[in-house]
Amino acid sequence: MGRRGKPLRRAGGSRSEHRRFLVYCEGECTEDQYFKGLRQELRSLPVTICIGGDHGEPKSLVRSAIKHKERAAESAADRHTPYDEVWCVVDVEAPRQHPSLDEAIALARKAGVRIALSNPCFELWILLHLKEVSAYQTSAALQSALEREAGCGYTVQRKHLDYIEFRGPDSGRHDLARERAQKLRSRSDAGHRANPWTNVDELVDLLRAARISG
Repeated sequence: MGRRGKPLRRAGGSRSEHRRFLVYCEGECTEDQYFKGLRQELRSLPVTICIGGDHGEPKSLVRSAIKHKERAAESAADRHTPYDEVWCVVDVEAPRQHPSLDEAIALARKAGVRIALSNPCFELWILLHLKEVSAYQTSAALQSALEREAGCGYTVQRKHLDYIEFRGPDSGRHDLARERAQKLRSRSDAGHRANPWTNVDELVDLLRAARISG
């Protein structure tokens, strides 16, 4: 575990080091822009965002995250400090699930890596900030629906997210998205095999809680 509770010596005083999170994202655009925007919003929380593995292949992504987790204590880039939590952000995809998804989940569980899943894709979590989503969605249909929504600057072609515009004047959208995500999970016992479904809010809530308690 990280140096939880041990003081960092700084000019003019010291403070307790915050919890350290390593987040590996499957997508190189929307997810990356979202988590980097969130990191900037939280500022003092040390969150490392990495784009790992082959895009669109969950098992490769999980393997990359595990290797990073294992080398952190010996890596100058990681401050020679292990991470408190390691997460992979993964899409189920629809209409056809990633063939390596079940293996990726089992591999992550064995290595102590947690997974934030979205069915069909991460854009569901973004769209839940703006509206209710209840009907079955393919990845393409959901991305098109997000593009039609004002307030996030998303385009299907670039998969671009304007985090500042998306966040809005306050954090109320996050609370709405969390409630909607929890509602989706409560509708079925099928877990991530249900569509639509996401648990990205659990990761985001951990990051926000770490910021508050730091």
